[in-house]
Amino acid sequence: MKKKIRKTKFKEIHDYDGLDTSSMINRSKPIRFEDVGFKLPPIPPTQVVSIRLPSHLLNEIKAFGSQEDIPYQALIKLFLAKSMEKLRNKKYIHS
Repeated sequence: MKKKIRKTKFKEIHDYDGLDTSSMINRSKPIRFEDVGFKLPPIPPTQVVSIRLPSHLLNEIKAFGSQEDIPYQALIKLFLAKSMEKLRNKKYIHS
């Protein structure tokens, strides 16, 4: 069921479109997000990256993931995490 938007809402939006609201802003007293009850989201725990892999390598990873019933992207993350762990351990042994 579609929600009906009241005509007054459109009128209000239209009224503000025609007004110069810059006089409503007090530059000497800036408002913080916290002052109006708005909170920015925390930094996301993951980030999107794009990487080019040779087709044969990607196909091999996908096939291995399919055999093990693991999504190939999760498998790539697992491979990267294990490789980094090995590198960290190696570095601390030789230091």
